[in-house]
Amino acid sequence: MNKRGWLALLALAGLTAFAAAPDYPPVLPGRPLSFPRDHGAHPEYRIEWWYVTGWLDTGSGEPLGFQVTFFRSRPNLAQGQPSRFAPNQLLFAHAALSDPTLGHLLHEQRSARAGFGLAEAETGDTDVHIDDWSLRRGADGPYRIRIGGREMQIDLSLKPTQPVLPQGDGGYSRKGPQAGEASYYYSQPHLEVSGTVARDGRKQGVRGTAWLDHEWSTAMLPKNAVGWDWIGINLDDGGALMAFRIRDGDGRSLWTHASHRRADGGQAAIAGKPVTLAPIRFWRSPRTGARYPVAMHFAAGGLAFDLVPLQDDQELDARSSTGNVYWEGAVTALSGGQPLGRGYMELTGYYLPLGL
Repeated sequence: MNKRGWLALLALAGLTAFAAAPDYPPVLPGRPLSFPRDHGAHPEYRIEWWYVTGWLDTGSGEPLGFQVTFFRSRPNLAQGQPSRFAPNQLLFAHAALSDPTLGHLLHEQRSARAGFGLAEAETGDTDVHIDDWSLRRGADGPYRIRIGGREMQIDLSLKPTQPVLPQGDGGYSRKGPQAGEASYYYSQPHLEVSGTVARDGRKQGVRGTAWLDHEWSTAMLPKNAVGWDWIGINLDDGGALMAFRIRDGDGRSLWTHASHRRADGGQAAIAGKPVTLAPIRFWRSPRTGARYPVAMHFAAGGLAFDLVPLQDDQELDARSSTGNVYWEGAVTALSGGQPLGRGYMELTGYYLPLGL
């Protein structure tokens, strides 16, 4: 959205400030996930995202990491305004490539208010787009990602190879000590990826493996939370592991959780057990000065491994869209120096406290 568009949005916000704020529904246990409906948007909730990360092989022996995320937000403004220009729903998108030959991220971002066919997040199934950026799910299961940009272009097909993985208690994922500090959350690990990426006009065919998260919530974090550390790892044996810790301003864990789907498809009982995500090594951004624990040690439920980044500089500056700066990086899980799997790690709240 250009400057004029944002000024118009802010002016409209001022006109509606005295009307009733939206009545956001709470996130509560006992709501079963229902598909394909829950693949789609949930516009009554305050925030939602579809988040895809993965590793790509270009065939030249040089791996790439990629991230594509679409966000939907229902702003704290009066809803149901008669004007077609009312910002009842806002959409944002981030896309990035991690290329060790460059040593830093290539990334792009978009933002728009929903409507006019230019930006939409559809209900019923995954179908979200901003202009020529899109993430869509076909009726038979595969996803298609299309991202255009100045520095990079991404065109990928992602085929599910495993069932949906509900996180938490059947998709109800606690993020804090209060019951309402939660999201509805499921993952799709071990997506089989094929397609093309282009950098500097050079298009390459790629294949790889990806992870998709879909979450929606109203009040996800405790009030004293500043951010989180999160990992999603496609294990080489066919298993999948997700873990996170919510941090306060002193770096203490306010809430932790991990889930492990074994190679045989069974769910390992990690919930309620201690989860460790401990820094091994830090990297300081030369642009923002933020200090990130880019190498971490994970331990929970009898599992333990180190997380090593594809490259240290995987910081994404999204201040012109969602307003955040965070580290979003491709990592390898190692035990005794031997690889166990690959995935992504997200580190938020290290530059400034995370605002949702």
